[in-house]
Amino acid sequence: MYQIKNFTDNDDIKIINSLGAYSVIEYQRDLSVSPMEAQLAYYCNAMNVRKRQVVCDLSKANGGITLQSGAMQWTVGDVNATTGVKGVGDLLGKALRGSVTGESAIKPEYKGTGTLVLEPTYKHILLIDTSDWNGSVVLNDGLFLASDSCLNHKLVARSNLSSAVAGGEGLFNLGIEGNGILVLESNCPKEELVEITLQNDVLKVDGNMAIAWSGSLSFTVERSGRSLLGSAASGEGLVNVYRGTGKVLIAPVSK
Repeated sequence: MYQIKNFTDNDDIKIINSLGAYSVIEYQRDLSVSPMEAQLAYYCNAMNVRKRQVVCDLSKANGGITLQSGAMQWTVGDVNATTGVKGVGDLLGKALRGSVTGESAIKPEYKGTGTLVLEPTYKHILLIDTSDWNGSVVLNDGLFLASDSCLNHKLVARSNLSSAVAGGEGLFNLGIEGNGILVLESNCPKEELVEITLQNDVLKVDGNMAIAWSGSLSFTVERSGRSLLGSAASGEGLVNVYRGTGKVLIAPVSK
């Protein structure tokens, strides 16, 4: 048995979101500052630049929890950690996936009934139920933080690799499949993200502002116009194109 005091019950900490095994806490003030940092801390608080952490109840996790490498801060209770590697072939596959998506090659898995707390971050935490995305989500690089271990991770290639190279975009993205909870670390808060639902339609985005999209969508990089002359006249050149039926999350600015 264990008890945790002066954490989520602290009046300086607020639980801002919960889903499945995950709760997101936000520090309302940064009290751990020196006199030299006080002015910066004051203005950070005024602009909603605050520390946030994910607290995981492993007893509610579906098959355990998979983390981005280095994301764990502390655990308490019955918590068992493994590498999540199921053999040499699995290791090679994860190493390849990590090398082209910017994610850690080895993502540790935690199982048990205890509490797992992740490192604090000034980024915004998004909790996504993949069943709302028909069990398939593709992520832009660097967003993955944690997920239920029942979810499968895979490489997703652009439908048109040559155009991706011409557009200066990566060739592969991290795909998440299955039904469970996914935790993302985003530069933009949920309140600023635009969600677009397509029904056999097309979305064109100038730049890599889409942070996540349904795995059912075809993703290519194409000319903004039907011809080179049309693209030059529009001033846009190459754009990211999402075609089919599914959802896309778009940030207001590219960061």
